[in-house]
Amino acid sequence: MDAIKFDARAGWNVSDLHQDSSWRFSLNDTARNHLREMIIAAFDPDRPFFDYHADEFDLGPAHQTIKAALDMAHHGLGIALLGGLPRDGISEKEFELLNWAIGLQFGVARPQGIASQYISQVRDVGTDYRAKTGRGYSSNAKLDFHSDGCDLVTLACYNKARSGGQSMISSSVSAWQTLCAERPDLAEIAHHSEFCFSRQNEQAADEGPFYPQPLFDFEDGRLFAKWNRNRVRTAQQIEGVPALNPAQIEVTDLLDDILSRPEIMFTMYLEPGDLQILNNHVMLHSRTDYVDHEAPEDKRLLSRLWLAPPDSVRLPESWGAYFRETAPGTVRGGIRGQNYDESRLAFEQRQAKHLGMPAPASAIS
Repeated sequence: MDAIKFDARAGWNVSDLHQDSSWRFSLNDTARNHLREMIIAAFDPDRPFFDYHADEFDLGPAHQTIKAALDMAHHGLGIALLGGLPRDGISEKEFELLNWAIGLQFGVARPQGIASQYISQVRDVGTDYRAKTGRGYSSNAKLDFHSDGCDLVTLACYNKARSGGQSMISSSVSAWQTLCAERPDLAEIAHHSEFCFSRQNEQAADEGPFYPQPLFDFEDGRLFAKWNRNRVRTAQQIEGVPALNPAQIEVTDLLDDILSRPEIMFTMYLEPGDLQILNNHVMLHSRTDYVDHEAPEDKRLLSRLWLAPPDSVRLPESWGAYFRETAPGTVRGGIRGQNYDESRLAFEQRQAKHLGMPAPASAIS
């Protein structure tokens, strides 16, 4: 098998994360108070997030800690947890703007669904996760292991559930190494055969209802992983998608088994004020189901941001059907959805220029 540049750090097991705390970061009172004052001063309830510019937000004493956490997730262990974002004294929408403001400093936000929204509220609104249009972030269901459609994802916790909602993260590098050791024949199938993923009816006008790619691939010696059982399952209901063969079914079952093993799967509860950061190319994540609070103001709520950072690496060509761009440092990934318009394109182009990235081409039809 190909050499893997990520295996020294991102190929961790659970005991490694317990012994190595370098992936955990915390803001002190000075940094936290600065962010609170900054976001309260900047927030305008009538102002669209697209209208905010990066230079309006000075992260001050929090900047280096936040940058270190993002670097750890992007180029280190694939995971980082930043504690201490201001939570008390700011509203839900101000907290969401804080996540957005952090993103403006370090990447280009990516759209996340049919509405072409660039930041999502992770809360239960009664979605059926298993439906052909289901999305996990708007349900309280247990989720399958999956990767989000971007280079980096930040998940900021405002409220946690009454019970449940445990975050589960497994290294896809470790999963690949285990798969190769136990069943090299199935590893070859995961690498060299295509699996079709449904777009859950959120495709843009120039996209089909599904896209094919392998579960694992390599580029420049790096390993990249993609998995989402729910989307592979719903793709099987789409006309033109070939049925999974027995070997493909076997590899998906074994992969899910590996990802859930106690030595592979790390679990945590996000607390209010926590920011979880994941590299979607080397991490797969999931969540247990949860029971929410009764009072609306206490219900579980997180804000999710998908980012294309300026220092991203080249993707495998097989990732191009979804990410559109595979070149390093480009504006790529996301779910363009059905409401992508001139204001969204203008935001992306302005933000790319600010970060020194190539301007994204228009895809407006």
